[in-house]
Amino acid sequence: MKKIGPEPYKIKMVEPLKQTTREERKKLIARAGYNIFNLGSEDIYIDLLTDSGTSAMSQFQWAALMQGDETYAGSRSYFRLKDTITSITGYPYVLPSHQGRGAENIITEMLIKPGTIVPGNMHFDSTRAHMQLKGATPLDLVIDQGLKPEADHPFKGNINLNKLENVLKEHGREKVPFVLITVTCNSNGGQPVSMENIRSAAELCRRYRVPLYFDAARFAENCYFIKDREHAYKDSELIDISREMFSYGDGCMMSSKKDGLVNIGGFMAFKDEVLHQHACQLSILYEGFPTYGGMAGRDLEALSVGLQEVLELPYLRFRVEQVAYLAERLQEEGVPVVKPPGGHAVYIDGKKFLPHIPQSQFPAQVLVVELYLESGIRAIELGTTAFTEKDPDSGELIYPELDLVRLAIPRRVYTNAHIDVVAESVLSIYKKRDQLKGLKIVYEAPVLRHFTCRFDFV
Repeated sequence: MKKIGPEPYKIKMVEPLKQTTREERKKLIARAGYNIFNLGSEDIYIDLLTDSGTSAMSQFQWAALMQGDETYAGSRSYFRLKDTITSITGYPYVLPSHQGRGAENIITEMLIKPGTIVPGNMHFDSTRAHMQLKGATPLDLVIDQGLKPEADHPFKGNINLNKLENVLKEHGREKVPFVLITVTCNSNGGQPVSMENIRSAAELCRRYRVPLYFDAARFAENCYFIKDREHAYKDSELIDISREMFSYGDGCMMSSKKDGLVNIGGFMAFKDEVLHQHACQLSILYEGFPTYGGMAGRDLEALSVGLQEVLELPYLRFRVEQVAYLAERLQEEGVPVVKPPGGHAVYIDGKKFLPHIPQSQFPAQVLVVELYLESGIRAIELGTTAFTEKDPDSGELIYPELDLVRLAIPRRVYTNAHIDVVAESVLSIYKKRDQLKGLKIVYEAPVLRHFTCRFDFV
């Protein structure tokens, strides 16, 4: 196993962690309806629920907070952020939002009409929900290898170009308002998309006059994988890779709580001025005035710094290697993980980890619950609970092909010693996996049920 390098930073402030007993955790998880979203943060030892909004900010970001201009209109902090985003993406028109969902809401409202189809590699949960609420059908067109956890393909986030062309040819501009490529692709393991694939998808979109957008929450990690795995870019600077990648699109939306290295915020950016003006009007209604967009000036400042720091090679190299280290430790002992590891998380194949539990009894969620019981670690299921749909005609449940447990690693937060604790906890469960039992849902909401549903054991 490749040895992981040291952290490219030193610790300047610490936050104490509470450790609970297994008996305490049994009561806490039962009270939470066996849904880790219902647990309080003080009852978590290592929190791998998400890498969204959980980053540790740098000394430069904390200093930038003090420069925040809280002016309602025309904040200088906005213009500083705008210049940073334009430098990274090439898009001249930038609009902040309180987080990624605000940007998703505005872009889908502007572009989608009921009855349309939005192709992508794999849409994530909130993106999919926004599309469906606007009356569109989200269509996942990731390559076949992207749905095979054991496949060792370097760019498993790639969109299937043949399928994309067939959709564009059959439905055209009237039925396809835009194509969305998510970089990296969260739903199948944080898998990157190659520059070659992005370029080819853009050519198809231009041929059929359909706009191409990016969900850019983890754009920097995608740029790192292009540099690391795509030979033509091995000597390229990350900023140049970023600029080329975005040049193939018409705009982007971003939850800045990931590769923005901040705890709140998002934005959308466009090439087209008219579209930007429309978005500004919706922003005033939903988010705030266009020069703050639901964010405080201090957060605009911190984001501007974070977007520059995230493209620093030492940071990204350590980030990706820390995730890979955890994946390799688990793989060595036979734990079925998605290969190769992505940039922000290790994904465990729940169906293969617990083959005796049918998918209707949520094997990945069972593993999530057991991991909390084992050591107070919080992970998340991304599979049967999150992505099951109902056939509109028969009402039958359509289970997703992937039933995954995501161990999302917050940026610049946990040391390599914490990662070892996670590995040892998963391996301990793996040895006694045959003893685990399935779950059933006893309450669920009609949309995004995984956030609030409650379970009980079968």
